[in-house]
Amino acid sequence: MQQYSSLPEQNSQVDATPTMLATIQQLHAELWLERSLNKLQNRLNDYLLSAGANTLQVEATEAEIFQTVVNELDIALNNSRVAIALTQPANKFAKVCYISAAKSLAIEIMPKPGKKRRWKLAEVIAIEDLQYLANQQPPSVCPIASNSEIIGWLIIANTPQEILTVAQVQLKSQLLSRFAQQCASALTQLQQIKYWQQQSQNLGSCNQELERTNQLKNQFLANTSHEIRTPLSSIIGFTHLLLAQGYDPTRERHQEYLNIIQSSSKHLLALINDILDLSKIEANQLEVQQEEVDVPELCRNVLALVKEKAANKGLKLSIELDPTVKTLVADPLRLKQMLLNLLFNAVKFTQSGSVGLQVLPQDSFVYFTVWDTGIGISPTDQTQLFQPYFQIANSVTSREEGTGLGLVVTRKLAEIHGGSVTVESEANSGSRFTIILPMKPVEAIKENQDNDDEDSTSLTYTPITPTSNLSILLVEDDLPNGQFMQTYLERLGYQVTWIKNATEIWTILSQQKPGLILIDVRLPDENGLNVVQQLRQEPEYQTIPVIAQTAMAMKGDRETCLTSGVNEYMSKPIDLPLLGNLVAKYIKLPKPESEAKNSHSREQ
Repeated sequence: MQQYSSLPEQNSQVDATPTMLATIQQLHAELWLERSLNKLQNRLNDYLLSAGANTLQVEATEAEIFQTVVNELDIALNNSRVAIALTQPANKFAKVCYISAAKSLAIEIMPKPGKKRRWKLAEVIAIEDLQYLANQQPPSVCPIASNSEIIGWLIIANTPQEILTVAQVQLKSQLLSRFAQQCASALTQLQQIKYWQQQSQNLGSCNQELERTNQLKNQFLANTSHEIRTPLSSIIGFTHLLLAQGYDPTRERHQEYLNIIQSSSKHLLALINDILDLSKIEANQLEVQQEEVDVPELCRNVLALVKEKAANKGLKLSIELDPTVKTLVADPLRLKQMLLNLLFNAVKFTQSGSVGLQVLPQDSFVYFTVWDTGIGISPTDQTQLFQPYFQIANSVTSREEGTGLGLVVTRKLAEIHGGSVTVESEANSGSRFTIILPMKPVEAIKENQDNDDEDSTSLTYTPITPTSNLSILLVEDDLPNGQFMQTYLERLGYQVTWIKNATEIWTILSQQKPGLILIDVRLPDENGLNVVQQLRQEPEYQTIPVIAQTAMAMKGDRETCLTSGVNEYMSKPIDLPLLGNLVAKYIKLPKPESEAKNSHSREQ
């Protein structure tokens, strides 16, 4: 049964009256607080607008901001004296620089119990005294901090008798703090105004160049979007066909579609790599592996990659190698990239005739010249040729190809190698692009390798020999990546246990010892490299080979992975044949039965 109060209703009304009065007083105090803050903000905004419109006004505005803050806080506190002391160099003292308008240019304060002081204008105060007052309850001092640095102290005087209401006194420390915040915010905005005014003056003559750069970036984004969407369209379209309900292509057509998807995916990856390469070069994050390069072999391999495109256009390919140029110290992948960029450009801009590669020594340099009989380049275009995002108008092909970054990347790669790139061309008379690289002696590479070996002695761990244990522990949280790696490795004959986080690793290891661990660096619950370091500290796990696979591809990432104790490093997207070869280095698959019989017969 419900119980009801027997108290008379009028008693409740009487009891509520003091509460209602307190609430009204609280509302009045809050309105007082907000009105004071709004009034200050309006005054500060007027000063900032004036400073923004007048370059000469900025320095004067800083003083006006400080003086306005002390005056408005003085008014809000009913003529309770207010001052601002600015922090001096070395951060041990502050000097009273602003005091609210009154007859006396001093403020009475009690820095320590029983010790009253009158701080005058220009008075120097110890920071420890200000900190003491700021930590009292209620505080009479509040720091003014801009960009995590205390630039001054807002000070309110001790009053012999409080002239605020009880509710206002309760909000007094909040008022002090928020006035200090508004002061700091206004000073920060003033510094931004000052900075942009200086930038405007310094960059006034560069407006035209900035506009041109903006136009080139817009052109780059449009071209890049087009280039990326083209292979992506093929990938999505042919995948849709293969997944369409009721569509059953012949085996040959099925294979053709898959080849197109794979080719388009590789094209898409090449475009992304081209864009990322420039970003890494500009950030000084491109990793270059210097080694001895077989120049004739590399050049023949490069021409083999261009051969099909040239044949499709009916172009003749030629190569001229000086017999004295046999080796060169360089990054073979980056040298190959530079030559391919130039050769593909030559084929792209040549409608008929020939494209060639000439390699000649001169002094202590090797000259790699890619020439063509194409449309040539006008003097005007040559001045912009190596600018990012720039593309030559191409009347030979039906549409513009590439991202306009190939030549930029090529020149920057050459410079990283200590070389350069030159161009000779005339409109309608073909072009000659030359990569000039220093011919470093092989001994320099050996010295670097010796130094690397010395530096890496502290990173060595127990040598690992191939095992016949076919079990692989795959640690990968991405479902598609984990699925295709597991499927591929199992088809090769390995036994794969797939887990999706680092926590499960220790559970699996307590039950079985895998022949190899394939681990992603970025896992949902732990960094994969930290896990590897923990494994290497345990004697029972030190001999388990570990292959790290990651999307990290910046300078130093490979060294970071190897330093943690991994044996191999693979960057995403995963190259499955490469994955198979790396795993085979550490796990020996049993020979097929037929091959084993033949081997046994030969032994007999």
